[in-house]
Amino acid sequence: MSLRHPVDRGGKERGRFAELAERASHFTSSPLFFVLCLVLIALFLAVHLAHLSLAWQLLVGDFMTAVTLLLLALLKNSELRAEHAIQRKLDALAAALLESREGRGGKAAEDLRKAIRMEEET
Repeated sequence: MSLRHPVDRGGKERGRFAELAERASHFTSSPLFFVLCLVLIALFLAVHLAHLSLAWQLLVGDFMTAVTLLLLALLKNSELRAEHAIQRKLDALAAALLESREGRGGKAAEDLRKAIRMEEET
């Protein structure tokens, strides 16, 4: 377990958790996930309206809670990675603009080229 930023864990290669978080992010923004959420909510309402036993009501509620907590962890990881990529791009842009304004070429232009597709790497 590490309390470091997700991008700083595991070097330059993406880990399995990072790949899982990215896939989860894509899945949760899909129409299929929306339909699954509607089905889960309908199930929740049906269990309550049918006056099923408390055990069934708790089971459905616990399932919804588990899905929520899992999504929170996966989506937060994706959010932090995207935020890091955006910040690196902004830093590269600022450095390139500063070099351009000062009339000198250098490392900033190359850093800017590297930062362009950074979100795919992190």
